[in-house]
Amino acid sequence: MKKVLSLVLAAMLLLCLGAALAEEVKGPLVLYSSMTDNDIDNLIEAFNEVYPDVEVEVVNGSAGELEARARAEKDNPQGDVQWGGLSPSDGSANDDIFALYTSPYEEDLPAAYKSHNGRYNQDHLSTICFCVNVELEKELGLDIKTYEDLLNPALKGRIVLSDPNSSSAAWNNLCNIFAVYGNDSDEAWKILRGLLENGLVISTSSSVCFKSVDSGEYVVGLTYEDGADTLLKSGSTNIRIQYPENGASATSMGCAMIEGCPHPEAAKAMINFLMSPEGQTALANRLETLRFTNPKAEYELKWLPADDTINWVERDVPWLTEHKAELLDKWNALYAEINK
Repeated sequence: MKKVLSLVLAAMLLLCLGAALAEEVKGPLVLYSSMTDNDIDNLIEAFNEVYPDVEVEVVNGSAGELEARARAEKDNPQGDVQWGGLSPSDGSANDDIFALYTSPYEEDLPAAYKSHNGRYNQDHLSTICFCVNVELEKELGLDIKTYEDLLNPALKGRIVLSDPNSSSAAWNNLCNIFAVYGNDSDEAWKILRGLLENGLVISTSSSVCFKSVDSGEYVVGLTYEDGADTLLKSGSTNIRIQYPENGASATSMGCAMIEGCPHPEAAKAMINFLMSPEGQTALANRLETLRFTNPKAEYELKWLPADDTINWVERDVPWLTEHKAELLDKWNALYAEINK
């Protein structure tokens, strides 16, 4: 009943919002996004209920790929908004490609989710998890719960992670290891070395880390809950989600307007929608797999566990931001050493 009431309320709010704003914005919008197809499709449906005259074109890719594309297009921008993969730990690295713009709903947000640079609008959370193929796990006689469990030789070459140099999901997972074992600690690098020595496979796409586990290509993917839980929602019985018992953490992720974008009014409308309680309520109730940042949004997350069932750890975001480049250099050197 609570969910039904939330959906009704969301619909009423969207109707009111749409009546006030729909006629103000028309024309195309080019959305660069690293989110799942399910996330993007539901966003466009909900957004078009408010802005029926905005035609959204999607360019999908990893966060790093999309940022590289926007940087290459700086003299003639083709995209309007990037959604997904924009984390506070990026610091000022992308200030050259995103415009100074935060939504009117910035004041609604808790301090931890406010924009750190006046460009990123932090609309949702990304929580790390293991995606585990249950049949393969059973065949191997394993019960995977911790990072140490991933170092079992039975998993050699059967764990997948995307590339932390270009994938926000992979960097998210590295950040969690530092949060669990200590920033740049010997214990953290022991786990990372152990994973690489156990044949950790590096993929170019973050979606591989749950889709290929579902298909049985890998036993474990180091990934994020929204991607993996979307498979469960769609009916998959091949996987389970494991939040590492050592500790799990989340980072806020956001959207931003591309500097000099061709359709700035549509871009602002999209960002405002993603940051508004009405937009987050509508999208969350459609997805049921994604946590959002505006505390005024009202929704239930049917496919996510209650917070009190997860061993949460906190990240030192300022430290991760300051040291991201050197940590990636150290990771790349370790990868090259082990895979020479």
